[in-house]
Amino acid sequence: MEKGNNSEVTEFILSGLTDRLELQVPLFGVFLLICGITLVGNGGMILLIMIDPQLHTPMYFFLSNLSFCDFCFSLIISPKMLLNFLAERKSISYTACAVQFYLCIISADVVCLLLAVMAYDRYVAICNPLLYTVTMSRQLCKRLVAGVYTVGFVDSMIHMCFTFRLSFCSSNVINHFFCDILLALSCSDTRINKTLLLVLTFCIQLISFVPVLLSYIYIISTILQIRSTEGRRKAFSTCSCHLIMVVLFYGIPLLLYLRPPSSYSMDTDKVASVFYTVVIPMLNPFIYSLRNMEVKDALRRVMNKLLTNS
Repeated sequence: MEKGNNSEVTEFILSGLTDRLELQVPLFGVFLLICGITLVGNGGMILLIMIDPQLHTPMYFFLSNLSFCDFCFSLIISPKMLLNFLAERKSISYTACAVQFYLCIISADVVCLLLAVMAYDRYVAICNPLLYTVTMSRQLCKRLVAGVYTVGFVDSMIHMCFTFRLSFCSSNVINHFFCDILLALSCSDTRINKTLLLVLTFCIQLISFVPVLLSYIYIISTILQIRSTEGRRKAFSTCSCHLIMVVLFYGIPLLLYLRPPSSYSMDTDKVASVFYTVVIPMLNPFIYSLRNMEVKDALRRVMNKLLTNS
């Protein structure tokens, strides 16, 4: 379907990661494995935090929400991507595209803002440890998470309403593996949409990155003031997992976009999107489980309890 307006478009065509036929089956196998690991890893982290009372702390409350978002991100992106690796016609209905577009923005916003909330949590734990329990009360934690989800829902709704009121008459082929870059397909005036996209994206990134940056400035300053090596090591270990997640979230895609403009291509966007939507959600639970003794101990307790009961 090459011509028509918004009311006539009933589906879009996703070009996928690559059009090379010989890579479709191998990529299907790779991303099926990644999807399985992501669902098991994040689902397992959520269950572990729910089951083990010693993980009922603010940090793990935020982590369980992050794992939930990563779990959902995988379910939003992976099924259609996997199906299209094997399908001859890589179509997605207009309604399904709108739903995927809406849910993707929610998940991306929530993950981004949760990193900021978790950075503040680590700041309080390291810089004000005696006031940690009072400051990071259960009520405050619930309000912070509720605020994060509210921002995600509102931001996504604004984007979806302004995007899907446009007319799509130049093409219905989306050069991506999920419903994104829809403005490029529109024959309507998209100046308002582009301005709105720029402003809202800047605001979300600002209210996420600034707290992370300020929190780690204070954290590093506090750690450097600790005289003993062992004390510095213990203090740093409490935020190392979150710091790795922050570096992955901001660092790797940033490196991709900092390449010379002459070397930029649509493949750069696709690679960055794979990191955000597929790779990072898979890595997050392993970062916390492999580098965190509390999670390892909780896993041992649960396994011993299961073995004892059986």
